[in-house]
Amino acid sequence: MTDEEERKDVYAEALALHRAHHGKLAVQATVPLNTRKDIGRAYTPGVAAVCRELERDPSLAYTYTIKGNTVAVVTDGSAVLGLGNIGGTAAIPVMEGKAALFKRLAGIDAFPICFAEQSADIVGQIRNLAPVFGGINLEDIAAPRCFEIEEELQDLGIPVMHDDQHATAIVVLAALMNACTATGKRLEDLRIVVIGAGAAGFAITRLLRCIGYESRACRPVRELLVCDREGIIHRNRHGLYSNKYKFIIGEETNRAGRTGSIADALNGADVCIGVSGPGVVTEEMVRSMNRDPIVFAMANPVPEIMPDEAARAGAAVIGTGRSDFPNQINNVLVFPGFFRGALDARAIRVTDEMKLAAATALAATIRRPTRDRILPSVLNRGVVRAVAAAVREAAVASGAATAGTEEKVKRGGA
Repeated sequence: MTDEEERKDVYAEALALHRAHHGKLAVQATVPLNTRKDIGRAYTPGVAAVCRELERDPSLAYTYTIKGNTVAVVTDGSAVLGLGNIGGTAAIPVMEGKAALFKRLAGIDAFPICFAEQSADIVGQIRNLAPVFGGINLEDIAAPRCFEIEEELQDLGIPVMHDDQHATAIVVLAALMNACTATGKRLEDLRIVVIGAGAAGFAITRLLRCIGYESRACRPVRELLVCDREGIIHRNRHGLYSNKYKFIIGEETNRAGRTGSIADALNGADVCIGVSGPGVVTEEMVRSMNRDPIVFAMANPVPEIMPDEAARAGAAVIGTGRSDFPNQINNVLVFPGFFRGALDARAIRVTDEMKLAAATALAATIRRPTRDRILPSVLNRGVVRAVAAAVREAAVASGAATAGTEEKVKRGGA
């Protein structure tokens, strides 16, 4: 069966599954509602006492309501998977899937929030939704607006993270750490090319070059080039100033001022990280890289180069975003455990230390990395526990944990 035929089968099965179950989520009560007394305690008149307590002290929402274990999966539908700007309604199945993974892997009650319009006031709309949630997972929002939305929500008092950016960067760093172990390379010596300057590409670049990271735990790679549709990003490129985030890339990477195409960038590189589109990397490009190159071709469903092609060209470690190839590099390895740890610490924000701790913990789940096994299975429950524990501890150490939770976190609880 060809790759295209397999995809058609999966598509048909997915349609049948969603039709049969009317989506992937349901709401379930956690208290008995069988008698008049049950209803009197759960609803009126008893619930009034709970409301008065919250009016007196809003922080008690973590004690008396679902807030402490609930995450909003928020999108405007402007950049959904590889489908592009398909809008909020068409994005519901993806956000449902994300919420289902939160529940299955981390026990978190997540709910899809899909906006009908891509309005300028999405920040205000999210602020108005925030009281019921302990965290906000921004999802599938196009760059550069996704950067601005995340930045403007950092004062919300709960962790807000654009998953496509930071969870992707975290899993890439973890994969890279273990790929270095498997090949005998050192992270600090690497020359890396990132193909794609959108949300994921920008966050990967920032993390690997420690741009804006104040933590001493962040170790920058030796050299990093970023390519977009126009080729290598450099500080003298015409029109760069019109995009704040590409301007940052131009200023903070490519210190030698190299210009040219993707092929020019990959010549002599140690690592290729693709977060762009299908087929943009050729076997010849991989052959031009340094000895034992590392190739992470993460475009979905069709990667920048197929694994068999990369292997023929001499790639030592090959990873994709797909589950049907070895070394799946997918942010599902990060976001369930990350938000579990942030919720358990009752974190008020996401810090650099929390991201670095998550990457280190994820990498450490593979005790003896090999070229064909640099990351664990996405269904490994131990991954969530390891990442959550590291994030909880980092939240406390970096001052992001809410007062009163520090001792619980130190004792291993929340």
